[in-house]
Formats: sequence, C-alpha cells, structure tokens
Amino acid sequence: MKRIGLLSDTHGYWDPKFETYFAPCDEVWHAGDIGSLALAQQFEAFKPFRAVYGNIDDAAVRRAYPHTLRFTLEKVDVMITHIGGYPGRYNPAVLPKLRDNPPKLFIAGHSHILKVIYDKKLECLHMNPGAAGKYGFHQVRTLLRFVLDEGNIRDLEVIEIGKQV
Repeated sequence: MKRIGLLSDTHGYWDPKFETYFAPCDEVWHAGDIGSLALAQQFEAFKPFRAVYGNIDDAAVRRAYPHTLRFTLEKVDVMITHIGGYPGRYNPAVLPKLRDNPPKLFIAGHSHILKVIYDKKLECLHMNPGAAGKYGFHQVRTLLRFVLDEGNIRDLEVIEIGKQV
C-alpha cells in the first residue's frame, strides 16, 4: 500500500501546507508546471518525488524531469503528463498511447481545473489535481491524496488549500 499526494501547476510557489497535507503520504507526484528546479528540489527533500515538466518549465526542469512518465506501483499502471486532456477530450498527442495501451491511472495537469473521471471506454481513471500555485485563473488551490493498494485506487481525497490570491 502506498499513499500518494498529487498536485500540479505550482508555478514556482511553495505552500507550507504541502508539508501538512502530504505528511502521511509515501510519495508526492507533480503533473507539471513545477516552476523551478529549486521548488522541485524542495519536494525531493521532503518526500520521494515523481514529476513531469510542463509548458512553463525552463530547460533545467526539462532536463531533470521527463515529458511523460509511465510506471507501475502497487500493481497500478500509471501514466503522467502535463497536457493530457481528459476523457472525451484527450490531447491528440497522447490519445494514441492511451488507446493502444491504456494505463489504469492517467494523470494530467495544465487546465487548473480539478477533475476525476472514470473513462469507461479505456477502463482508466483520469485525475487532474487542479492547480496548487498562486498563478492562473483558478479560484481555489487544490491537491489530491489517494491510496494505491494491490491494483486498486482508493480513498481519494480532494483538498482545498485556500483561495487563489
């Protein structure tokens, strides 16, 4: 069993609440637009950290993290990318990969809109944690927490960490 903390679109902003909400987590995952290598290193110092780069990330972040990450943890096949879309509106660059070999869990960021949708066609759970940073059009900053356990994704929590200022 692994407890996962998921966020996206921090745009270089570290909120001390990340430590509070992700304290019980075994890993923290970031779905892109980290904002700086220094911020990524802050996450790495805090917990085991998996991340992809986003469209605002500079060359240093792009060298350190991949565009797309695919791995298996607790018998759950996971795919993470920044600009991925969502069921019915997947990014055309990602769609062939999803169609040919759908993961059990597909994570994307970018939209700043929190969504958790089960794609019946692909038999895949899609998650977008919204945005945890202070920049963008979102009104509320959000995070997700969940558990991976022997092929199951369970105990999903939506966490609102405050208004976007």
